Amino acid sequence: MDDHDIARNSVRSLLNAHALSICGEAQDGKQALDRVKALKPDLVLLDIHMPVMNGIETAVEIRSIAPGTKILFLTVQECTPEAEAAVRLLGAQGFVNKASAGTDLIPALKRLLESEV
Repeated sequence: MDDHDIARNSVRSLLNAHALSICGEAQDGKQALDRVKALKPDLVLLDIHMPVMNGIETAVEIRSIAPGTKILFLTVQECTPEAEAAVRLLGAQGFVNKASAGTDLIPALKRLLESEV
């Protein structure tokens, strides 16, 4: 879920190239919540900076409405130990920097989809 069409298109292409299914997309946090309620995905990719409702607020809401849905942040934020700890406190399973998405996103997704976390 990202507010930029180019970012969503790039992620969609990357996921399709690795045979990972996409059940829905959203431009903002409210749309993301609506999609989670309707589609009940196994995993949600969230950007931290989104309009209407940011990724952190969205993650908190997703955790309450779909506790079994895994959350992975894909963002421009640096993945510091402090940021990683904050993400985990929100109930998210990980954090991938957009700059390294080409190399880090697919392994992170596969690890989460295969895990029982």
